[in-house]
Amino acid sequence: MHHRTPWTPEQAPPNPADDAAPLTDELAAVATGARRRAVRDGDRHTDTAHLLHSLVESDPEVREVFDGGHQLARVLGYLVQRSIGYGLRWQGTREDSGAFPALRKPGTGTGAWSPSAAAAIGRAVRTATLCGRARAGGLDLLAALMADPRCRAVEVLERAGADPALLAARAAHRLTGADRTA
Repeated sequence: MHHRTPWTPEQAPPNPADDAAPLTDELAAVATGARRRAVRDGDRHTDTAHLLHSLVESDPEVREVFDGGHQLARVLGYLVQRSIGYGLRWQGTREDSGAFPALRKPGTGTGAWSPSAAAAIGRAVRTATLCGRARAGGLDLLAALMADPRCRAVEVLERAGADPALLAARAAHRLTGADRTA
């Protein structure tokens, strides 16, 4: 059972692996998959590209905001390249674009999440809460990732020829156009 206490900016971003985190079960599985991918890739931190990879692979609603299978294949191709070598320049470094610093209580940290990834998860939760939804889902996270134009997820999308602003707008449209009471 998920607790429904809203996350506040004074708190650390929710740990996606925590059963009490205000995330849908599907998004919690995305976060867990991203962490597994980071460990498997030998990365010290789970970053926004790991989140994007897990999100695109597992969330059909997120895949629907892309311009068809060709664009998805190209994005996944870049993400796989990142896993097998493209991201070697990122290994051992912590993603922190500086655009949205991670908020955390002194002494709590964000564990194995890059500051940009933790901030994106926090933004997704805040957006869901502000929209009256108890838990954040995949579209919330996609829009939150796109809000940081200097994060690794946006870099991968741009290299793959996807327009992050358009993806964010489509995600927002789907979130406001559908019943999201999860």
